[in-house]
Amino acid sequence: MCRHKNIEGYSDPTAGTAVSRVMKEYNAEKQRIFNAKNRKKIYVVSKYAGNISVNTKNAAQYCRYIIDQGFMPIASHLLYPQFLNDESKEERELGTAFGLSLLAICDEVWVFIDGQISSGMKQEIEEANRLKIPVKRLNMGVS
Repeated sequence: MCRHKNIEGYSDPTAGTAVSRVMKEYNAEKQRIFNAKNRKKIYVVSKYAGNISVNTKNAAQYCRYIIDQGFMPIASHLLYPQFLNDESKEERELGTAFGLSLLAICDEVWVFIDGQISSGMKQEIEEANRLKIPVKRLNMGVS
């Protein structure tokens, strides 16, 4: 049965027009909210090593903050440790290389400072500077 016909099978252009308008508005709103292509990509630099559970929780909060600001967070240190062994030097270096590749496609780098900057954070900041990607430093005071 055609989409714009009534129950008796006759053409119903009024209902068809109304449904088309509602769907057009719905899709436009969905595009506006979820269109990731138009969101700035923000690379998240924060601690991972040390107290991994606390640092992972904090990184997730930083990502949420970035989303709330209307941007898209990229947090490689939340992704790669899920399947790469951080205890293995080779796998850690691979994860770092993957992360720096993601950093290169980002619009900005946000550094979330909670005490000292780790060697991994320093490496990411240096790469952002080398690529001339703007670096923003924030102290969110979470833990």
